[in-house]
Amino acid sequence: MTLDPARKNVLLLALCQALGMTGNTVLATVAALIGQALADDKSLATFPLALQQLATMGATIPASLLMQRLGRRVGFQIGVLVGMAGSVLGVYAISSQSFPLFCLATILFGSFNGFAGFYRFAAAEAAHEQFRSQAISLVIAGGVIAALVGPALATWSRVLMEAQYAGSLVVIITLQLVALLLLTWVAMPRASVVQQTEPVRPLMVIARQPKFIVAVLGSMLGYGTMALVMTATPLAMVAASHPFDAAASVIQWHVLGMFAPSFVTGFLIARFGVLNIILCGGVLNAFCIAINLLGTGFLEFWAALLLLGIGWNFMFVGSTTLLTEAYAPAERAKSQAMHDFLMFGFVAFATFLSGRLLYDFGWDMVNYAGIPMNALAIAAVLWLRQRRDLAPVSPD
Repeated sequence: MTLDPARKNVLLLALCQALGMTGNTVLATVAALIGQALADDKSLATFPLALQQLATMGATIPASLLMQRLGRRVGFQIGVLVGMAGSVLGVYAISSQSFPLFCLATILFGSFNGFAGFYRFAAAEAAHEQFRSQAISLVIAGGVIAALVGPALATWSRVLMEAQYAGSLVVIITLQLVALLLLTWVAMPRASVVQQTEPVRPLMVIARQPKFIVAVLGSMLGYGTMALVMTATPLAMVAASHPFDAAASVIQWHVLGMFAPSFVTGFLIARFGVLNIILCGGVLNAFCIAINLLGTGFLEFWAALLLLGIGWNFMFVGSTTLLTEAYAPAERAKSQAMHDFLMFGFVAFATFLSGRLLYDFGWDMVNYAGIPMNALAIAAVLWLRQRRDLAPVSPD
């Protein structure tokens, strides 16, 4: 049976997304532990991950412009090569016990993530109209594969080489090589030039809308709370005398919680409303923090991180959906760019803050720091919901 070209492209892109996210999960499982081993100042353990997030933020716009000029496939291939360079440098950094080189490696890997973030858009472009929703679902499914495979690979590979954790980066290199091979078979349709004739508002006018503000706050603070707590969790578990395998298992369930709900989140938004789903995500994050403050047993870590993953999913998908209500088609690119720039910038800050708080003040303080972030997101949603209840939404 011959596979329809559009379906073939979507399948290949979904596999590439799955490989990229699996590599990200492997790195997320071991990066803070590598940073802890290499840095003289142990409070800098999460600094490489913060640099990775900053690099992702910085690479998003250049990656989009490069793909517009050279095409999706070439752009993705360049991104994978950058990620491979970062992974190779990471192996060398671990072997030579160099914290600065490992930081540079995570910057390169973060730049790759700036390219990989466009897989979902490319899949939608490659699909027929009737297949588009399935295409997006297939790409989202990559996160589920990453959740199931990534931590197991990190556990298996961490002692693969003499230098501990270097084997985990070798696994990432292998995943990237497979993705590079798959991309050679992707044949993206030639993009048509669409002339936009409608008036375009200044970016600051778009950004001052209440729903744009709440969408950005929901993404920033929901993602930031997740990064703050998740980044410190493997370090906190090891400090609490849990084995590495237990930390990897907790991360696995967390990533599964992040992506598995995506298959139903859209339905829940349609059924209960976007603001209620964002609010539900904030409540789940609050339960996560409460459980973490109850104790440091395996069950507490597991339950808290699972709820944190689901909470992130509801807040991120819900906020992204709300964002689409704030701009016209001609305003899409700059509106999304501003949203992602602010979001990834705050995530980088939260990731760095995570390690500093953990080593200077302890695990409880990491969770206390998440309370005002999460509370502000909840307050913003309640404020917008009250505005919608008081008056009908007028067209922008």
